[in-house]
Amino acid sequence: MGGLFAKKSRVTEQDKAVLQLKQQRDQLKKYQRKIENNLSRERGVAKQLLKDGKKEKAKLLLKKKRYQEQVLTKTDNQLESLERLVQEIEFAQIEVQVVEGLKNGNDCLKKMHQMMSLDDVERIMQDTQDGIEYQREIDELLAGSLTDDDEAAILEELSQLTGVEETESQLDQLPDVPTDQLPEIEKEKKRRKEQDEDERVMVPAS
Repeated sequence: MGGLFAKKSRVTEQDKAVLQLKQQRDQLKKYQRKIENNLSRERGVAKQLLKDGKKEKAKLLLKKKRYQEQVLTKTDNQLESLERLVQEIEFAQIEVQVVEGLKNGNDCLKKMHQMMSLDDVERIMQDTQDGIEYQREIDELLAGSLTDDDEAAILEELSQLTGVEETESQLDQLPDVPTDQLPEIEKEKKRRKEQDEDERVMVPAS
């Protein structure tokens, strides 16, 4: 099951080229070590031949040693070229990844720009600026930046509002107008009525 969900790595041609170059580099290094070992051994053999009086053989062996030293120098140059080529390919791969990342980033920016037009941005910026200006005006008012005329007008309006409120409050406190007739008036009317009746009784008929 694990193999089904394993992430497959994609090997590019550049990866294959780098791998081959590194393999060649390792082979050259192995060849260099072999030559160095031969040079060390042949030098010792040449010394022994000279001791044995075999000068011509020693000279021939030294010529071979000299040739191998030249081959070793060429191998060093080839290794340097291989190392430089590997580094250039690896750096080119990094550049490709960077370019691909930039491309993806640009595509993302284009999609975001399509979601919001330039007019929308300008409108939002204008609304924001208007809100900032309005808040600044409020802050200036609260900070006491009013002129003397402004202060006088505010006090006048406050006084008017206060007078209206006091008048309404006083009207609310007044008692209601009574609708019933007063008792004394009723008594007076009744007394006059009785008096009129008595006077009519006392007057004789003609």
